[in-house]
Amino acid sequence: MEYFINCNSSTLAPYTTPLDEVRAAHLYRRLGFSASVQTINAAVGQSADALVDNLVNQALAAPTIPAPEWADWNNANYPADDDLARQMRNGQIDDLTTAYGNALVNNELLDRLSFFWSNHFVTQLETYNCPGFLYYYVNCLQRNALGNFKTFTSEIGLTSAMLYYLDGVRNRGNNPNENYARELYELFTLGEGNNYTEEDIIETSKALSGYTERGEEGCTAVTFDPTEFNTENKTIFGQTGNWGYDDVIDILFNERPDEIGWFICKKLYEFFVHPDSTNDEGGIAPQIIDGMAQTFISSGFEIAPVLRQLFKSQHFFDETAIGVIIKSPADLYFNLLKETGFTYDDMTIINMIDSCALIGQRFFQPPEVEGWQRDRTWINTNFIIGRWLTAEVFLERFFQNDPEQFRDFGINVAGPNGSSISDPDVVARAIIDFILPKGLLTEDDYSKAFEVFREPYKDNNVYETNSWSMNLEDANFQVYLLLLNLVRQPEFQLK
Repeated sequence: MEYFINCNSSTLAPYTTPLDEVRAAHLYRRLGFSASVQTINAAVGQSADALVDNLVNQALAAPTIPAPEWADWNNANYPADDDLARQMRNGQIDDLTTAYGNALVNNELLDRLSFFWSNHFVTQLETYNCPGFLYYYVNCLQRNALGNFKTFTSEIGLTSAMLYYLDGVRNRGNNPNENYARELYELFTLGEGNNYTEEDIIETSKALSGYTERGEEGCTAVTFDPTEFNTENKTIFGQTGNWGYDDVIDILFNERPDEIGWFICKKLYEFFVHPDSTNDEGGIAPQIIDGMAQTFISSGFEIAPVLRQLFKSQHFFDETAIGVIIKSPADLYFNLLKETGFTYDDMTIINMIDSCALIGQRFFQPPEVEGWQRDRTWINTNFIIGRWLTAEVFLERFFQNDPEQFRDFGINVAGPNGSSISDPDVVARAIIDFILPKGLLTEDDYSKAFEVFREPYKDNNVYETNSWSMNLEDANFQVYLLLLNLVRQPEFQLK
């Protein structure tokens, strides 16, 4: 697949043209996991300013996943038998994963962002394997997804999931462990090698000491033990004192605001706009990131104002920004689910999450602390076949469960007269253009897709006599065949 160069020359000035269908769909594909025909239609004609404010406000007000009864369980709450305890923990993790999958489908921007941050503040479930730790980690992601980044950084570092994953539980005052201090700067706030020293890392690790486990592996939450804290003076970014955890966060954000602003806004830009933010081919991405960073820093590191600015901009809605990001596995399945509006249940969600793992995106288990590298890494000779086959399996299940929903989808996409249109190519083109961010590449490609759609009635004379319509018995099967064809197209891999 051709790699797109970022040639977007638009600015952060507001996009004032009423949204058309392509840009409304673009907004929902980037801010959430796409949307239904009805939602996209309702967005057409709205201003970016009003719609973005509405979506951001909804995300800020959206509830988090309620705490399950086992959220605060410790080892004593589980059976003494190791196998039974493991089964119980696995069942609880499955339940939470299903709840989170539903949140991703339903919560649009909130959980698009919570999922993004899970790939920034990375932990790996297999390191701690505790349902309660996972719940409070997810809860921290959801509560802070659009909030204050300084608060977020502080809170995520004290989750038991993070303390176990990056060895905070082994960071004792008389024997500091540098792992979390290093990743705090390198991956979470500043970027690799960006205005910090090895001495800063060593001194910071001393200041972060004391949050240690007491030898009880399992689900014992980590708390501060003052006897394990290093009480010496530490010098961090030129500031000397008997610093502790909160001091580290204050010093970091006070002394390195520009570095934090650029690093985080660059990641947001690459996730929401274009994976290439540094090209010299005529794009102005660095200037865009500068503008975002200024907003971020001046707001005291609030995330929502930066997103409002970006999502309302001419740059975000530029033609060159549409359909240039490769779908993650989660995008692949959840976008299809949202766009078609097909009926699903919890088993569908968990099957889709399991399928994500098969093609490189195991939930709560990125491959390394740097997270999933996204975009082109989602596509290789093994994964592309898996993407095709699993998408086809879900379409087959949807059709077996209720073939009539395929007819309804075709009619809804085709518009107010969808049920009475007599030209099958009109309906097929509407479906293609709705499912693919910029349609198919050539008219020859459209013609081949039209042939697939026409197949069930190719030996009949309904097309020649203009007696075809979506009300015919096999019209639902025509939509099914077309969707099977589309999920194998290169354009389907993009958003």
